[in-house]
Amino acid sequence: MNAVRFGIVGLGRLGRRHAENLAWHVPGAKLVAACSPVAQEREWASSCLPELSLHADYETLLADASIDAVWLVTPTSLHARQIIAALRAGKHVFCEKPLSLDLDECDAVLEEHSRHPHLQVMIGFVRRFDASYRDAFDGIAKGAIGRPFMVRSQTCDKNDPDGFFVRFAPTSGGLFLDCSVHDIDLARWLLGNPKPKRVYASGTIAIHEGLRECGDIDNGVGTIEFDDGRLAVLYASRTMAHGHDTQTEVIGTAGALSVGRNPRANRVEIADAHGMRNACTPTFFERFEDAFLREAQAFVALLRDGRPTGLTLEDAREATRIGIAMREAYEKGRAVEL
Repeated sequence: MNAVRFGIVGLGRLGRRHAENLAWHVPGAKLVAACSPVAQEREWASSCLPELSLHADYETLLADASIDAVWLVTPTSLHARQIIAALRAGKHVFCEKPLSLDLDECDAVLEEHSRHPHLQVMIGFVRRFDASYRDAFDGIAKGAIGRPFMVRSQTCDKNDPDGFFVRFAPTSGGLFLDCSVHDIDLARWLLGNPKPKRVYASGTIAIHEGLRECGDIDNGVGTIEFDDGRLAVLYASRTMAHGHDTQTEVIGTAGALSVGRNPRANRVEIADAHGMRNACTPTFFERFEDAFLREAQAFVALLRDGRPTGLTLEDAREATRIGIAMREAYEKGRAVEL
C-alpha cells in the first residue's frame, strides 16, 4: 500500500518529537507538510526534516488534497475545532490529548465524526502504547492479580523553577485535566471501563504561587468511585525535585502489580556514602519515548490495515468528563456526582 501522507500541525517541544518520528521512524508514514504560525518553528522544520511543504495557516494545509491525515500537536483550546475542520476537509486525524477542555466541544467532535465514518480519529493517550503498561493490561486480563478493584496512579513532573507551568496554566484546563487525564484513562482501561459514579479532589500550591491567580494548583489528589465498587486514587504534581515520576499500581483480589515504581533513566546504580541511588527520567519525553513511537505506528496500522488501536473518541470524552468533574470537586470543596 502507499504510505500515509501526513501534515503535522504544531512544532513546539512535543510536536518536534512527533515530526521526527513520522519523518524517520514510522514505516508506512510519510511526512509531507508542516504547519506553525511561528516562523522559528517553520525554520526548524525546513532545516531538520525531509523536504516538505510549510504552512503558516492551518486552512492552507487542509486545502492540500495530497495530504491523507493531519497530526495535531496544538493548544488544547484548538483541538475540537481543528479536528472538525480536518474531518470536513476529508482528512484522518491524530490529536494530542485531551480531546477538549469542554464537554460540549467533545460532543461536537463525536457528532461530526459520525458524519464521516470512513475517517479515523485518534486521541493521544500514549501510556496505552507503553510496553510496560501493555504488559500490565495483558496480565490483568489473564487474571494475574484476580479481580482488580483499585488503581493508584500518578503523573508528577520535575519542578521547573522558570515557571513554565505558571505561564501555561491559564490555557491548560488545570492540573487535573492536563496531568491526571492520563491517569483517568489508565484507570478506566486497566479496570475494564467501569462507569464512574462520584469524584472527590483536593489540592494545594506547594511552590508556584503564581498559579493562584488563575485558580490552579501545583499538587492535587483525586478519587474516583465507580458503580461496581472499584476505586481509583490519582496524584498529580508539578514540583518533583528528582525528575518526572509516572507510576501506577493495580491491586486485585489475588495480588497487585505496579508500573514505574522506580523512575529510572537507565540501569546504572551508584553506591556511596550517601546510600544507593540511580538517575531519574528528567521529563515525560524520555520516559515515554518508545511509547510515542508505538503510538504513531499504531495509528498508521489503523489507517493502512484497519488494525484497531483499542482507543475510541468515547474514551477521550469520558476522560475529559471525569477530569472536569475532578476540577469542579476541587473548586467546590465537595464530591461531584457523575
